[in-house]
Amino acid sequence: MTKKSKRFSIAMLLDGNGGGRDLTDEEVDNWTEADGVLWVDLDLGNKKGKQWLSDHQSVDKSATALLLAGETRPRSLAIPGGLVVILRGINMNPGAVPDDMVATRLLIRKNMIITTRRRKVLSVTDLRDVLLSQQGPKSAGDFLVNLTHLLSFRIESAVENIERTIEGIDQQLTDGNIDNIRVTLSIVRRQAAAIRRYLAPQRDAIDRISRSNSQMLTDLEVFELREEGDQLTRHIEDLDLARENALVTQEELMNRVALEQNSRMYLLSIVAAIFLPLTFVSGVLGMNVAGLPGTVNTNGFIYSAILMVSCLFGLIAYFRWRKWL
Repeated sequence: MTKKSKRFSIAMLLDGNGGGRDLTDEEVDNWTEADGVLWVDLDLGNKKGKQWLSDHQSVDKSATALLLAGETRPRSLAIPGGLVVILRGINMNPGAVPDDMVATRLLIRKNMIITTRRRKVLSVTDLRDVLLSQQGPKSAGDFLVNLTHLLSFRIESAVENIERTIEGIDQQLTDGNIDNIRVTLSIVRRQAAAIRRYLAPQRDAIDRISRSNSQMLTDLEVFELREEGDQLTRHIEDLDLARENALVTQEELMNRVALEQNSRMYLLSIVAAIFLPLTFVSGVLGMNVAGLPGTVNTNGFIYSAILMVSCLFGLIAYFRWRKWL
């Protein structure tokens, strides 16, 4: 069994046929270009790994700075003999939210691949698994294509989940169940905006690579990268549509809430209008002053009740005539 590396999260040697094997730190130190394509993945929280990258003579200092950078936007940069690519993927770590996207940084050369990250990226782990199963990338350019595809696959899942959530909200709104819809809708809109924030520059970075005429990429790999760029464009369009649908749903929700409030206020206004004259009559007749009509008449209460009932039915008839009821 291969001894686990202390400097790298992943250290592998690609055999050029879709397979790979794990390497120890000593084997990485003794590696030469004639051995095959070397891939090392560094957790930037590992000081030994960062020190190895900083001390590595074949890695340009500007490339090292990008690989060790903190928060970065997706981008691609051609350097002598290779490419530096920064991509974003959906954060699938336990307890994470989808819109908290994780960055993976790549230095790709013909015979060397260096990836760095601050948090676990499942797509990188998946690449190691497919290499161990002899079904992985065969070259450095193919590695970039495979990683881009795996990141895009998880992005697609997140976009589809957002679309399903909005469809569910629309169905709840149709059924009249509007409890907690506003909170869920706000969360979905925030997730869509956060994911889209990184997809547009990521698409541009991939497109820039496919148009760079790099000698590292074959015609097939360039074509596949363009396809991945088109896929990201579709995800961006889907997110834009989801955000528009969410906005329409939110407006419909606000209109429905406003309509319900207006209906209640209207009902209260009608009730107040009906009881206002009755309250006036009862208030006048209830004054404790001399000279009030009916105070010495034994049928005074009956006459007062008839007057108030007449006012009540008269007002109801008037409101119905005006179609207010």
